[in-house]
Amino acid sequence: MAKKRKSQAEFVKWFEPLLDALRQLGGSGKPREASDKIAENLNIQDDKLNEILNSGQSRFYNQIAWARQYLAWEGLLDASQHGIWALTPKGENTFLNKDQAIEIFQKWVEIHRKTRKDKSEKKLIEEQEESEPDEIQTKNKTDLLHVLQSLTPSGFEKICQRLLRESGFKNVVVTGQSHDGGIDGYGTLEMNPFVSFKVLFQCKRYKGTVSRAQVGDFRNAMIGRAEKGIIMTTGTFSADAVKEANRDGAPQVELVDGEKLVKMFKKVELGVKPKVIYEVDLPFFEPFIEKEK
Repeated sequence: MAKKRKSQAEFVKWFEPLLDALRQLGGSGKPREASDKIAENLNIQDDKLNEILNSGQSRFYNQIAWARQYLAWEGLLDASQHGIWALTPKGENTFLNKDQAIEIFQKWVEIHRKTRKDKSEKKLIEEQEESEPDEIQTKNKTDLLHVLQSLTPSGFEKICQRLLRESGFKNVVVTGQSHDGGIDGYGTLEMNPFVSFKVLFQCKRYKGTVSRAQVGDFRNAMIGRAEKGIIMTTGTFSADAVKEANRDGAPQVELVDGEKLVKMFKKVELGVKPKVIYEVDLPFFEPFIEKEK
């Protein structure tokens, strides 16, 4: 008889025990402290604690680490604390039953499946059960552009609204109106205390190319309403679209393609976290390495 495929990872059962353990520890604790508190509370036997994965890691501690990762994604644990696991105010007052834990798990598996096209749900679960969270995230970096392309059209508009605000625009509004000549919103850019101007923007959650005609339609919708416009897309712009945007005698349209959009998100650190990676400086150690005889 064929083995039934698991629809969820084994570590889901540790979501609530981890929240309980951290509450008992005063709201925070080191990873090993939290894991040991769970083992104590549930009287987990040594044979379970001593199970080893194919990778050589402890199965139990690996599962608790993944439980912590999902709870951090859900906003129940402080994601910024790496050496210490801490409850957020939301986490302190959250008590999960089995169905709620499964719901959180399925929500985040689906989000990661959508943003990592090369992984099926089954592969994601298998990968997580065999590796530590930090190891997986270092090896398989989620591509920001893929994440932006996976958003809903309205979600992408709201994210662009936030990006404009973080970039210095004021009074940024998403109109949410259809058939408005492609105008998705507007904002005010203040150059200095004396000069500011209104900017209209359009958001295109594309994987393809924005055409010359689309740039022209947007400009036509701008005329008489604003001096400047911005088209932001997760795709690219055709060569003719670029020419149209910069055509002499016409209001200029700024074009922000997927590559530039990613750079802007990174510049203001919106939706991304900087990470320092250390590389071993072998020349430094070379004088101290034992030489072969």
